Amino acid sequence: MSVFVCGALHYDVIVNAPHLPRLDETVAGEAVKYAMGGKGGNQAVAAAQMGARTTFAGRIGDDASGVALLESLNRIGVDSSQVQREPGPSGMSVAIVEPGGGYGAVIVSAANLGIDPNRISIPDDAKIILLQNEIPEEINYIVAQSARNGGAEVVLNAAPARPIGASLLALIDVLVVNRVEAAGMLETDEEKLDPISAAQSLSKLGPKTVIITLGGDGLALYAAGTAILQHGHPVQVVSTHGAGDAFLGALAAARDAGKSLALAACFGQAAAALHVSTDIDKRKAITRQCVEALIAQPPIR
Repeated sequence: MSVFVCGALHYDVIVNAPHLPRLDETVAGEAVKYAMGGKGGNQAVAAAQMGARTTFAGRIGDDASGVALLESLNRIGVDSSQVQREPGPSGMSVAIVEPGGGYGAVIVSAANLGIDPNRISIPDDAKIILLQNEIPEEINYIVAQSARNGGAEVVLNAAPARPIGASLLALIDVLVVNRVEAAGMLETDEEKLDPISAAQSLSKLGPKTVIITLGGDGLALYAAGTAILQHGHPVQVVSTHGAGDAFLGALAAARDAGKSLALAACFGQAAAALHVSTDIDKRKAITRQCVEALIAQPPIR
């Protein structure tokens, strides 16, 4: 069994600042860090970090950033044999993190837009397929169709928010969105969103299961006609940057290990809680055992 991830790779520049700049404002930052990013790359690393044998398919440029991205995947043990290379720049992003842990970011897709689906081969033993909205929808569709033909479970993280075709949604087993993305897909105001009702409504678009992540408030899960609200964990937030990817990677690893959707979502929540409460430089030390220890603690009530 294994996890297969197809998606974007970004070379992240992460800046700490007192607040996000307003139009025409220059803000003095306090620190800068560089890290591998892109939702696809992040989720692949998170799955591997939680013990899943993981393969990643994507595309990088022939620049120094591409070399660094490839090294990051290899270092954690992700199979990078399906990472394509092209002349030109790799994808990158700039994230500005505020003192409370919130952030704003800009991505430049570059090489990620040129992924060749004809060069992608899903391993025969792949049980869980992870997709996101940072690459063209036609690539997601081709991979999802191939995964469905092979009997794998297809998970789509519909982020960043964008319209999604009915043909792709019909191939999705598990749809994962946050409040903003859920509201966008349902064409409603985020403030008026009821997570349980929203999850039920999104399931009518095609996915068998819908998860709406709610940050520190937990998540709403709708599956097999049943909706539940799972509470989060009380942690001190350092930065929420990459929290959703930590959740998805851990969820995939747990599903690959045979856990039910509810238990896998619980595992993902705990992994995300540790992620947001740990300094960026120390996140690589978060293990499956750390996550299981947090799960054993009582949740927020």
